Amino acid sequence: MRPWAGAGPAPAPETRPEIVVCVGQAGGRPDITVERIAVNIDDARIPDASGGEPIDEVIVPGGPAAYFSTLPIKACVAAVRAAGLPASVSNTAGTFVCNHVFYGLAHLIATELPGIRGGFVHVPYAPEQVVDRAQPSLPVTAVAQALREIAATAAHTRTDLRVAEGATH
Repeated sequence: MRPWAGAGPAPAPETRPEIVVCVGQAGGRPDITVERIAVNIDDARIPDASGGEPIDEVIVPGGPAAYFSTLPIKACVAAVRAAGLPASVSNTAGTFVCNHVFYGLAHLIATELPGIRGGFVHVPYAPEQVVDRAQPSLPVTAVAQALREIAATAAHTRTDLRVAEGATH
């Protein structure tokens, strides 16, 4: 897959966004998770929507092992929490489709679209998707509010917060 996943060439200068926030769903996560790192590997445990099931495949041959988000991830998490919604920093977007999209975006920014900032956010299931209530969920209206907070924070924040958001695993 080419790093630019859109149809046709990369956006023309007059249509280039300043910020790109990709969004994917992560069943099992109880909160909005702003991703810190995209890794240059596809390793799927299940087939994707088109039936592909890559194992240990590099996303961009010769590309860096990983890219950090260029969004102010900790400030975004703080803004979502200030809005009364659950949020955290995630240190892995996994090795499936969401990571592939995140890495592709980060590589595109690094190699062709410097000046654009971007990252990836995982959202939980909607309550309607959880039949047996065994999985955490968040109403779509809450997810939309969280994404608005993230976009607004990213648009107005260049320097991230320096607060602990590390993980032990």
